[in-house]
Amino acid sequence: MIEVIDEQHPLPKGVKLAASVGMFDGVHRGHVTLLHALREQAQSAGLSTATVTFRQHPQNVLGKCHEPVKLIMPVAERVVEIGRQGIDYVILLDFTIELSKLDSTAFMHLLHERYGVQLLMVGYDHHFGHNRFQTFNDYVRNGARLGVQVVKAPEYLGEHAPVSSSIIRKLIASGKVDDATRCLGHPYVVSGIVVHGFRNGHKIGYPTANLGKIDPDVILPHNGVYAARITLANGEKFDGMVNVGIRPTLDNGKNLSIEANLFNFDRDIYDEPISVEFVRFLRLETKLGSLDELKHQLGCDREKAISILTK
Repeated sequence: MIEVIDEQHPLPKGVKLAASVGMFDGVHRGHVTLLHALREQAQSAGLSTATVTFRQHPQNVLGKCHEPVKLIMPVAERVVEIGRQGIDYVILLDFTIELSKLDSTAFMHLLHERYGVQLLMVGYDHHFGHNRFQTFNDYVRNGARLGVQVVKAPEYLGEHAPVSSSIIRKLIASGKVDDATRCLGHPYVVSGIVVHGFRNGHKIGYPTANLGKIDPDVILPHNGVYAARITLANGEKFDGMVNVGIRPTLDNGKNLSIEANLFNFDRDIYDEPISVEFVRFLRLETKLGSLDELKHQLGCDREKAISILTK
């Protein structure tokens, strides 16, 4: 099981690491290629494996974007997914202005002295440290002086290449959740707690679980209706459909909501955690003329979702 190394949990004494640095947001196919290569290098060198990652997205700290960069998955889920790839440790750092001012040599020195990094795998197109114009050869040369072997990760060239976290965010934001899932190599999921809503769905025969307490740093898909699979706290899975939006037909205000209608399900799950796997976009959210029209449209959505989810 993966161990988190941070301010409260130091690296065990005597552990030497092969590590790679990055956000690893989404832990997509490209990340998996790198992590598997890291495991192979570590095994050859007799080292444990680690990823060095950050709680905050660097661009948000440095203020380089007009809007904050939203994450594909929360930090805790990122750690779990990295662990699924067989990595031993996650070194979880706060990305600060002070840290951003370290050049690559100073950062490697920090990793070597504080965290026992003996081998550093660098992404094929990744640059780190304040001096972003340095080349891979510079990293190798400077690392050798510090006692850190620097190696290059293989490029992901498989199906759906190229993949990147930024590409996947754009796919999610545009509602192309099925394409995002293919690039990730695993489902795109949003998790939260079931909260009380207006219960309008019950009145028209489509009760919904309203997802609340969602991590505010996580990206949400474009407003609309989606075929989805919903996982309950006990691990049970149900097919369903999910609406992301403001429910314009019901005039429930402008607050964004995520409401999941679970097929063949009739239980009270208020205050329980659930995870919603977005499978495919069905339609845009539209204001309809009446509750009867909404009920008819939801029936069509259900039929379409069932067709998609049973294939």
